[in-house]
Amino acid sequence: MKVKVDKDLCTGCGLCIDTCPEIFEMSGDVATAKAEIVSSDLEEKVKEAAQNCPTEAIKIEG
Repeated sequence: MKVKVDKDLCTGCGLCIDTCPEIFEMSGDVATAKAEIVSSDLEEKVKEAAQNCPTEAIKIEG
């Protein structure tokens, strides 16, 4: 699975970081993915972060 954060949509609310700090971090005023490829043990947490994102800025592939 791959994950990206659309910086144009992200409002920097931090919900993704609260849900999965292993993958997401703040970069200035927006969240970014520390790694594009998500290990299988973190896939559910990344999916939860994407579902909870209020602006749908988290994009998942695969």
